[in-house]
Amino acid sequence: MHTLTRDEAVTRANLVRVDGYDIELDLTAARTSTEFGSTTRVRFSLREPAAILAPGEGGPATFAEVKPVSAHLVRLNGRALDPAALDGNRLPLTGLGPSNELTVTATMRYSNTGEGLHRFTDPEDDEVYLYAQTFLDDAQRMFACFDQPDLKAPVRLTVLAPPDWVVRANGAGRQTAPGRWEFTETPPLATYFVTVVAGPYHVIEDSHDGIPLGLLCRRSLAPYLDADAAEIFDVTRACLDRYHELFADRYPFGTYDQAFVPEFNAGAMENPGCVTFRDEFVYRSAVTDTERELRAVVIAHEMAHMWFGDLVTMRWWDDLWLNESFAEYMGYRVTAEATRFTQAWTSFAVGRKSWGYAADQRPSTHPVAPPDVTDTALALLNFDGISYAKGASVLRQLVAWVGDEAFLTGLRAYFTSNAYGNATLADLLTALSEASGRDLAGWAELWLRREQVNTLRPQVTVDAHGRYQQVAVVQTAPQAYPTLRPHRLGIGIYGPADGAGGGAGAEAGRLLLVNDGDLTYAKVRFTPDDLAALPAVLPRMADPLARAVIWAAAADATRDAQWPAADYLALAASALPSETQLAVFEDALRFARATALTRYLAPSARPAAGARLHAACLRALADAGPGSGRQLSAARGVIGCSGPGEVDGLAAWLAGQDVPAGLLIDPELRWTLLHRLVVLGRAGETEIAAEGRRDRSARAAEHAARARAAIADAAAKARAWEMIVADDSASARLIGATAEGFWQPEQGDLTAAYVPRYFEQMPAMTARRTPHAARQIATFAYPQYAVSAGTLRDADALLDRGGLDLVLRRVIVDATDELRRAVRARA
Repeated sequence: MHTLTRDEAVTRANLVRVDGYDIELDLTAARTSTEFGSTTRVRFSLREPAAILAPGEGGPATFAEVKPVSAHLVRLNGRALDPAALDGNRLPLTGLGPSNELTVTATMRYSNTGEGLHRFTDPEDDEVYLYAQTFLDDAQRMFACFDQPDLKAPVRLTVLAPPDWVVRANGAGRQTAPGRWEFTETPPLATYFVTVVAGPYHVIEDSHDGIPLGLLCRRSLAPYLDADAAEIFDVTRACLDRYHELFADRYPFGTYDQAFVPEFNAGAMENPGCVTFRDEFVYRSAVTDTERELRAVVIAHEMAHMWFGDLVTMRWWDDLWLNESFAEYMGYRVTAEATRFTQAWTSFAVGRKSWGYAADQRPSTHPVAPPDVTDTALALLNFDGISYAKGASVLRQLVAWVGDEAFLTGLRAYFTSNAYGNATLADLLTALSEASGRDLAGWAELWLRREQVNTLRPQVTVDAHGRYQQVAVVQTAPQAYPTLRPHRLGIGIYGPADGAGGGAGAEAGRLLLVNDGDLTYAKVRFTPDDLAALPAVLPRMADPLARAVIWAAAADATRDAQWPAADYLALAASALPSETQLAVFEDALRFARATALTRYLAPSARPAAGARLHAACLRALADAGPGSGRQLSAARGVIGCSGPGEVDGLAAWLAGQDVPAGLLIDPELRWTLLHRLVVLGRAGETEIAAEGRRDRSARAAEHAARARAAIADAAAKARAWEMIVADDSASARLIGATAEGFWQPEQGDLTAAYVPRYFEQMPAMTARRTPHAARQIATFAYPQYAVSAGTLRDADALLDRGGLDLVLRRVIVDATDELRRAVRARA
């Protein structure tokens, strides 16, 4: 298959304009077949026909993309083309006239990787569900097209499906005959937004401000969606109102369906009129408010895309930030401003932003707005913490600099000028510069065009009376990336009185916090005295955002091997029991257990540190209110931090014995308990199979796959590894779950022989799988707990080889950089 390059996309966009798509999909045999029918009529014209036509050469030429099982009929302007002319995924088109029509009738294949038209059979009721994910360049897996973002066109869709099915798509649709669905023509769409959702979906409908609203999920999840529909609709309405107020531009795509679909690769996808979400957001067990907040943020994020990405689409993937950075920023902002989740920026600071910091410090770092993305394969790799979290942080800093009103005025002008078309970084900067009265070219060069992150360190002098005489902030940059940037930020002084202030003349507090309020994007460090004071001051601080900034800074210093992992774990053990903000508690505990304890700490020190962390979770559990989210978070912490000495207690909980009052041992918590018992050798295949009979859901199938891979037995490991590297029949989600469960820090001796096998066998695995599936599997399968110089040598030897797949190279570069950090931390 050919990857589209930027040069090819520019050439094609200069040649043709796409006037419209008429697409008919035949899904009638979906219950029994792995293939479906697709007929596409593409109407397109030459942009400058008189100047471009070359007499005697039969007219100009280009190509369309399609990835069929077989093409049956190909016609261009009424003349038949040989389907055998299809070169991989490219269909040559020659002899073009001023106006053209291409018709392609083909048999296509459903996927089990979340790409193209995904087909899923629900194990609970054997019903088949379909949804399309055409993101980046997967529209060609469903219909013939010019698959690039700047060739937008209206779409008229017809779907043939079983008569009892529900079918939804980008426009409003209706059944014109049993099983025949016709949808209204859409406004111009990029091909990667075209979707269809079809199957015996459960549907809940409502409306708001003249906009029809819909929620969809599998029938087996219907009771859970029904229970949460009011909350989801409340968030949807509040976000719509807030976006209308901020942008002064109404939602532009008619209906607004939100479909929760199975085995989805990402969190969600912003298809205009029909947003698709992973159906894990339909909660079948108890969850915390942190998880509900995350769902609200994702709803707000995808809704922001209706303007950033859908209404105004980037011209090419080098301006991905115009989509994702803005949606990330607006998603958290609007959630905090318009819903009950007013502390969303705190969650961003302690969790999401740390993702951006980590990505920006790896060898694979890139600018928020890279000057050149050569092809779609490289574009896929830039969907990372830089394009999302760093980009959102940079926008927050921009707002702090130019002011909110100027920022919003610029955005409104940008939407007006580029509605239903495409835009670039230059277009946005022009709108923002005119609105703010500032030339933003210099700002963009420093913040958007250059990679890596700065570090801010306080330098203080204190007078004889204990007051700050001078407070300075010193900014540094990595030697290889010497960019220094302007920052607008806050400085807070926190002490026993739990207040905050700042500046010379203030009484010296117990802790000085640079970037108080988290307005800028930079690594933060503490003075030695402040670092020593953290255990005493942190539990007394009232501001959860300040605590989030401190926890994130402490984790970053630990990642940089500038603060011992043992000290971070000691801080976690002492301060987490009193942490009241769930997002802060959960993210700090996650880093403590999954990174500091199991990867950065020497194995000999792990049992004692783990016991202290387990005791801290028990204290948090004892103090939590029955049935509260804090109780559930603490219980999960107790389970995850349990060692061999705690297996009896875990087994008792699983059996319904000695359970804290108010804690519900529901299906998700049962699988969490069982998985930990499996890792610790207390349970195995018998218990997993029994739990699978008890819970026959799709979610349970993934839990079971993850647990089977974690069984502390050589034969079980061999079976799991064979599935990871050689199984082409199972869904990518189940293989990913198997890979996720394979490596366990408690099983290093059992899995040691698989460390070199990873580097030997991943290239062949990647070559057989699609990019999304390969990336997911290779990431989960990386031997992250094999912290040794030998693992680094194996990784470097593979990276030194020529011809390594780009996706696999990126996975190994990033994971190996994290492994190097672990080696340095242990040293």
